[in-house]
Amino acid sequence: MSTDLDKQPDSVSSVLKVFGILQALTEEREIGITELSQRVMMSKSTVYRFLQTMKSLGYVSQESESEKYSLTLKLFELGAHALQNVDLIRSADIEMRELSRLTRETIHLGALDEDSIVYIHKIDSMYNLRMYSRIGRRNPLHTTAIGKVLLAWRDRAEVTEIVEHIDFRRSTANTLMTPAELLAALDQVKAQGFGEDNEEQEEGLRCIAVPVFDRFGVVIAGLSISFPTIRFSEEAKGDYVAMLKKAAKNISEQMGYHNYPQ
Repeated sequence: MSTDLDKQPDSVSSVLKVFGILQALTEEREIGITELSQRVMMSKSTVYRFLQTMKSLGYVSQESESEKYSLTLKLFELGAHALQNVDLIRSADIEMRELSRLTRETIHLGALDEDSIVYIHKIDSMYNLRMYSRIGRRNPLHTTAIGKVLLAWRDRAEVTEIVEHIDFRRSTANTLMTPAELLAALDQVKAQGFGEDNEEQEEGLRCIAVPVFDRFGVVIAGLSISFPTIRFSEEAKGDYVAMLKKAAKNISEQMGYHNYPQ
């Protein structure tokens, strides 16, 4: 029997078949391969091959006695992460625009992705001289203020494991170059309640960041202000930190966390 799937290119056809199987699995708590193959109108061998791949990736489980298949919670976890980021960015946008109004500088929201930070939201500086960046851009953990706050409030065993995979590449003369230097800096970051990039990623650029927490008290993002050094004032740093903490506290509360560190 020929179906529309058979007329698709192989790669597209495979994707459509996978999602067809997933859709069928959502309709039953558990289902056998014969019934599943009938529902999706594929051969049992094809369905079996896809199920084994999804099983190895953790998206499908198989009951040992009945040999029936069912979905795991992994798809739910993916959806929950996506929803969390949508909610986070929506909540952060209001606070970031207020920070932008007050400071006129570049405001970033960054999240941890393996051994890097990824900018997930940004408000550009109102000045002509500004930091170059874009949403989706990656930067190292050890050279950035956001990277430091993303690590400083994590369990030390987890941090140690992350640090082991960091490529301590030098960006400027101020770049931290060893795990020991970074771990010592993280202790200071947590003690003072904010992180700094003192021309460690790029000469002529300073950055201050604070953590944002989810409802479980886990740091999920860093919120930062970036300045060209010619506009940065040590005397005003305390005011900038206070603005950032107020904004991050509001975002964290909207995410369900009500014990923001002072």
